[in-house]
Amino acid sequence: MSEAPASPTGTGTGTSTGIESYGYKQELRRSLRFTDLLVYGLVFMVPIAPFGIFGSVFQGSGGMVALAYVLGMVAMMFTALSYAQMSRAFPMAGSVYTYAGRGIAAPVGFLSGWMILLDYVLVPGLLYLIAGVAMNSLVPAVPVWLWLVGFVLLNTAVNYLGVEMTSKVNKAMLIGELIVLVVFIGFGLAALASGKGRGFDFTPVYNSQTFSWSLVFGAVSVAVLSFLGFDGISTLSEENRDSAKAVGRSMIAALLLAGSLFIVQTWIASLLVPDPAALIADGDPDGTAFYDAARVAAGGWLATVTAAATAVAWGFANSLVAQAATSRLLFAMARDRQLPAFLAKVHPRHRVPVNATLLTAGVSLVLGLYTASREDGITLLSTLVNFGALTTFLVLHVSVVVHYVFRRRSRDWWRHLIAPALGFAILAYVVVNADIAAQRLGFVWLAIGGLVLTGLLLSGRRPNLAAVASDATPDSSPGKETP
Repeated sequence: MSEAPASPTGTGTGTSTGIESYGYKQELRRSLRFTDLLVYGLVFMVPIAPFGIFGSVFQGSGGMVALAYVLGMVAMMFTALSYAQMSRAFPMAGSVYTYAGRGIAAPVGFLSGWMILLDYVLVPGLLYLIAGVAMNSLVPAVPVWLWLVGFVLLNTAVNYLGVEMTSKVNKAMLIGELIVLVVFIGFGLAALASGKGRGFDFTPVYNSQTFSWSLVFGAVSVAVLSFLGFDGISTLSEENRDSAKAVGRSMIAALLLAGSLFIVQTWIASLLVPDPAALIADGDPDGTAFYDAARVAAGGWLATVTAAATAVAWGFANSLVAQAATSRLLFAMARDRQLPAFLAKVHPRHRVPVNATLLTAGVSLVLGLYTASREDGITLLSTLVNFGALTTFLVLHVSVVVHYVFRRRSRDWWRHLIAPALGFAILAYVVVNADIAAQRLGFVWLAIGGLVLTGLLLSGRRPNLAAVASDATPDSSPGKETP
């Protein structure tokens, strides 16, 4: 992929507003196109993500896994629309931290960044842990901790070499995941056609014997783990060389593509589960439900292939982009003096936030090693990751309404009021039906963030995150947006 130097305004080709107009210096390299952003989002979400959590979603939804993913995609689509609007208003790194801080108020931005850290900082550790456990099941002679260390070192080296290297690896990994997925879908459909499993029916979408809204939305709170990652595209806004619209469009495209794949693969797997009643009653403590379905479809070889693909996808591909996104969030908060200044250091040659990348690797390693020693390690991390992301998405929807409707007097009611309101309502219901332990730990984290914010304000470390006049560019004027 060819590189293009940043333009004098720091925007690259086609971008209408540079970050200099917000008082920042263009330090990260603008080299990513729409396709790079789309691939990044797809790899972050992992097209085969349901492989690893299929059993948990099956039990939680009473077997209606496909329905849980349909509702999850709808909820995330509204969130993607809000991201599209805010990424055009404020085309810079930082994700919800930037959007809430500039769209509502600086303290709200800090607390949003603090909550999304629960997602971004914890998720690489979660991914490394899941991958280490999966690889240990395939190669028992190598302990979980050693697989974990290997994944961390490999991903840190790739991210250290620059965003272009990360992008090239992303494309190669995405092709591999899609090949495995096509193989499973092909053999799965052939197995159902030959009479294996339960045959084709609509129970993965609706089962009158088990259906209830609270049951399904409780499962959605787990299923959305597969969708988390499309939002990570927004952290690359300062490395996007196309127009600001490309960020939002790539989010929506990635969400639609990945969501469609999630629905198809979980529908087929649900019909191939050997003992659905037992899975609903006893759960999937070993995390092998999807691989058991693959074994029914084509034998042990397909079960091994899907398990190995899950380990590589989560431990390398997904955690690679998760580490990149986390480092950009830390970089943006440190640049605004909301985190220690050393995290804002950019490597002079590779043009990446080097210290933030190394810190993310260190935290992921410590978390992974610690939770590997706990029986509930994967469950604990996954529930916290989901809670942090979903509560932050709620603030994102509010920031769209405040910035566009109240501040800029927009009359584009669908994009700036109705869609954010619908997204907020769906996610609020999901959060209410989420795991109680996750709610408690999440609010404890929020309370700690409130104390940190108080200390920052008392010490005079409040950033100037006011919106500037230049954000109202011609292609983002009220009533004229296109995602």
